[in-house]
Amino acid sequence: MENLPVYSVVRLDGTLIINGNWYKQGWQHIEALELNYFMGEIPKFQPVVKAKLMYDANNIYAIFQVEDRYVRCVTHKTNGPVWEDSCVEFFFSPDTYSPLKYFNLETNCGGTALMFYNLIPRKDYKTLDPEDIHQIEIAHTLPKVIDNEITEPLSWTIEYRIPLELLKKYAKVSQPEKGVTWMANFYKIADKTSNTHYLTWSFVDQAEPDFHLPAYFGKLIFQ
Repeated sequence: MENLPVYSVVRLDGTLIINGNWYKQGWQHIEALELNYFMGEIPKFQPVVKAKLMYDANNIYAIFQVEDRYVRCVTHKTNGPVWEDSCVEFFFSPDTYSPLKYFNLETNCGGTALMFYNLIPRKDYKTLDPEDIHQIEIAHTLPKVIDNEITEPLSWTIEYRIPLELLKKYAKVSQPEKGVTWMANFYKIADKTSNTHYLTWSFVDQAEPDFHLPAYFGKLIFQ
């Protein structure tokens, strides 16, 4: 694919407390990427979604900030249908030599996660054990469950730390270091809210919304 977006992943200098604070010092000087492409119909309200990444020898760090409305969050079981809620997603291929094999980490605004490793999209995949997913430290700024949809404008944040050892349990991983490239895409979804939408970072040229298309992933280049 031509014209794929590129994001430079900066190495973390020091430590990072995972608390969901978009404005804390650890993230202040890190460039944000933006999710600007909609799949399917354009929703009545268009969320503004940004994300940042960092890494160190043992972890990948991510944070999402969402300016949102029509927020709903009812899934509270790990590996449940979090995509039906107000949800952000990080799909990434950690093996430089197998860019079509990828993890999908989907996290609703209440901090509940789903994670698979995909060998062939929707056909051959491994569901990560909940005990393994719980090794991912996740911080969220909204309550775990929001039964009554919040229609007013609000901002919410998801932040997490993914241990590389967890990924290595399920897949080959090209160790992040200067010059290494992973492929990835970032998404925002809210499938069962009154403002259904499908947002992407790297453009996906498909009429019907489908996030499981690794050929459209952009590039993460570690610095």
